[in-house]
Amino acid sequence: MLCSLGVLVHTKGTEHTAGLEDYKLEEAAVTEFVHKVAIVTDSTSSLTQAMGREYGVRVVPVYLTFGTQTYGDGVDLEAEQFYRLLRASKQLPTTSQPSIFDFVQVYTALSKQAEAIVSIHLSHKMSATLDSAWAAAKQLPDVPIHVIDSRSTSLGLGLMAIAAARASAAGQDAAGVVGLVEGLIPKMNVIFAVETLEYLRKGGRIGGATALLGIALSIKPVLYLKDGQVEPLEKPRTRKRAVERVLNLMAERVGSHETVHAAVLHCAAPGEAQALAEQVAARFHCAEVLTTEAGPIIGTHAGPGTLGVAFYSA
Repeated sequence: MLCSLGVLVHTKGTEHTAGLEDYKLEEAAVTEFVHKVAIVTDSTSSLTQAMGREYGVRVVPVYLTFGTQTYGDGVDLEAEQFYRLLRASKQLPTTSQPSIFDFVQVYTALSKQAEAIVSIHLSHKMSATLDSAWAAAKQLPDVPIHVIDSRSTSLGLGLMAIAAARASAAGQDAAGVVGLVEGLIPKMNVIFAVETLEYLRKGGRIGGATALLGIALSIKPVLYLKDGQVEPLEKPRTRKRAVERVLNLMAERVGSHETVHAAVLHCAAPGEAQALAEQVAARFHCAEVLTTEAGPIIGTHAGPGTLGVAFYSA
């Protein structure tokens, strides 16, 4: 079953990067792709700024701090530099949500052309990003802003934002776009294998997977997102078996004749990601298969070597 649209590969770190201040001054002024309903997400979606421009999604950077230096994810810190810093650092970097001002700035710029804004963000159980977005929306009462908890992250969130942008481009009004996204939330699947649970434990995003910590040294955990947080799924003992299970678990959730929108995410594992994307494209009836580096924020909490899939049936 071949993917009808082939495999689209996006790699973080290949496009031009600018300082965060440049992003705020320049990106907030760029509105040529804005439709009647503007779509906003955050960088935990694993969408680069270039991908955001391609699909018509405004990507607000989350912050990441190494020591005393703070970076905007995907703006002045890309994957290659991030993993170099991570390997050289004795402590994990800290992450923080975009500020209320960041969202006010983006919403204000978009409202100059759009009639409404749909702002879709990572699970409230994982971050306070939604709090900033909700607070910003309250400061702009004359702008219809719909803030949605995706109950997901990485490319689960990214696929929702892309679907919303496509609906907007097709002429859907805000109610239609919101309804589409709310319908996708329970259908979205994110399944991934990690090299170790250590990063999730240190970052506080481990959720129900804490039960695996006692045997973590002897397994290559397969995890998934359930109700907005990370939960354990299976406990294979080898990397090869873990990746096989990710693919087979996807097959268990996708009907044999269903069209699927899929994405492969990875943290510093491009070769394995490409191989997995090719298997997904060959095995399922795909409308699309996106492949991208998950990005510094996801890399901080999941760790290098993370490999997974996000998908939903059309």
